[in-house]
Amino acid sequence: MTPSNGPAAPFPAMARAGGAAMGIAFAALSGRVGALAGWRRRGLAAFLGGLAALALPPLHALPLLIVAFTGLVWLVDAARRPAAAFAVGWWFGFGYFVIGLYWLANALLTDPERFAWMIPFAVFGLAGVLAVFPGLAALFARAAWDGGPARVIVLAVAWTGLEWVRGWIFTGFPWNLIGSGWAFADPMNQFAALAGVWGLSLVTVAAAGMPAVLAGGRPAAAWGAVAAAALAIAGIWAGGALRLAGAGDETVAGVRLRLVQAAIDQRQKNDEDRRAENLSRHLRLAVATPGFAGASHVILPEAAAQFLLERKPELRAALAAAAPPGGVLITGAPRGDPAAGPLQQVWNSLVAIDPAGEIVATYDKFHLVPWGEYVPFRTLFPFLTKITPGSMDFSAGPGPRTLRLPGLPPVGPLICYEAIFPGAVVDPLDRPDWLLNLTNDGWYGISSGPYQHFAAARLRAVEEGIPLVRAANTGISGVVDAYGRVTARLGLGETGVLDAGLPKPLPGLTPYARFGDAALAVLLGLAAVGAAALRRLSR
Repeated sequence: MTPSNGPAAPFPAMARAGGAAMGIAFAALSGRVGALAGWRRRGLAAFLGGLAALALPPLHALPLLIVAFTGLVWLVDAARRPAAAFAVGWWFGFGYFVIGLYWLANALLTDPERFAWMIPFAVFGLAGVLAVFPGLAALFARAAWDGGPARVIVLAVAWTGLEWVRGWIFTGFPWNLIGSGWAFADPMNQFAALAGVWGLSLVTVAAAGMPAVLAGGRPAAAWGAVAAAALAIAGIWAGGALRLAGAGDETVAGVRLRLVQAAIDQRQKNDEDRRAENLSRHLRLAVATPGFAGASHVILPEAAAQFLLERKPELRAALAAAAPPGGVLITGAPRGDPAAGPLQQVWNSLVAIDPAGEIVATYDKFHLVPWGEYVPFRTLFPFLTKITPGSMDFSAGPGPRTLRLPGLPPVGPLICYEAIFPGAVVDPLDRPDWLLNLTNDGWYGISSGPYQHFAAARLRAVEEGIPLVRAANTGISGVVDAYGRVTARLGLGETGVLDAGLPKPLPGLTPYARFGDAALAVLLGLAAVGAAALRRLSR
């Protein structure tokens, strides 16, 4: 038995003293943060939001979220009025979205003479609009604020709920959801099969903000809350690792996909005189790169063919030469109506062509990009044009569809950023066995944007429990299995082809695929109940 005054006795006391010292330091720092006013307060909030954005792809600097959300909690602590709480959240969101979406400027620089003037509106203006959601999160959270760990959970619930609202209101823009910062971590991503990326956002904000409670007056309870948050993250990671331990890597028999990434500069793609050359470049890569004889299907990216193929039999014949026997060539192309004469409508479409040069299936993009594919409120802004070539706005397709193509399992097509919308990527009445995402991230250059786009697409595979295949002009082309694991990829800016098998879907529905956002509602409700219980315990 160790005597009470033996060498082991000092360690608990030392631990308590160390914890108390850290609490004092955190309290002092919290006090300094809370004492800020004016531009210093606004500047710190924006700076913290910018730090949080560094946790997004491609950096995944997740430890910075602890600094960012701990600071945000302290700033909301000091907000005595609702307007002050909203302002703190708004400035935090402004910094977050400016840093997270800076790459939008690159799209406007593809034709700077016409569109460079829009850069401040696209980057700072859009960030200002999107910052309303973090602002409202801080406002709503402050209404149920207290001085203990419950306030962090309340903020996490409000943040996640407003992310969800951002995902659908005014057609939706669920880009850079905070949970996507985990995209690099396959074990952690498995939680999205339960509650979508929203569940990842909830636990991330709660865990990142929990160190703020160390500035309070009850060290034992504060350290307990921090430990519980860390254990929650560790538990989700361990659960995901256990799920992956039983994961297989089976592929569909007889299917060998050839994805073509031509990496054509966007200025060249926008040049009408080079459209035929651009298409020929895709076809040369598809056919001349060794291994073509082993391909069962060839997939070109969004807008690889910039022609109305239904009106161009000679181009369909050229594309048919790259369609393997018994398979099809799939490409992005515009589709117009009527089939002859002046156009009345045009769609951004996927077209499947068989070896005889016949169009066997089409899919029309339904979730269009404002300003990129149509001008919102065009009657109010008749002097504005979309930044993509052509004066006519694209029309929207009817919604998610499942196509049945020769030699392939049923597929759910997605074009460009349609892949970023949780719970809206498949036809629930006719579920596909895999997702096919055609895109062109060449608009955004070598920047964070294509990495963020690919990360969002990966999470759709986890949520739905079905693989996702992605063919990009440039961006990141790749194959993602039903667990979100990348089995093959071509990096940003690389030119070449990617030959890969098609992973099989999971045998049953994931909870998120079965229940959709109802799973999120349950999770938010449980978190709110937990916050209420913590408030009672802390009194």
